[in-house]
Amino acid sequence: MEIGKKRKITGAWKEYKKRVKNAKRVVFLAKGKKQKECVRDLNDPNHQNEIFQIAKQMVKERWDIMGSNCPKGVSGRVIVAEQGIKD
Repeated sequence: MEIGKKRKITGAWKEYKKRVKNAKRVVFLAKGKKQKECVRDLNDPNHQNEIFQIAKQMVKERWDIMGSNCPKGVSGRVIVAEQGIKD
């Protein structure tokens, strides 16, 4: 295709783009609704343990990207001294 020429947009393509946009909007609204429900449930004393479950899930999701959160020595203890971290 030459520079400056535009493709002719068909009715089917317009319909496709319209449906994709609508689907994204529906997903966005559903996510927002679910987040509000989760926050409301976390304030309930009966759902206190869910906070820890969510935190564990977040750590698991990051594990592949980051590896370990803290540098540990051979003994398995967290290293806090600068020289130990360098070694």
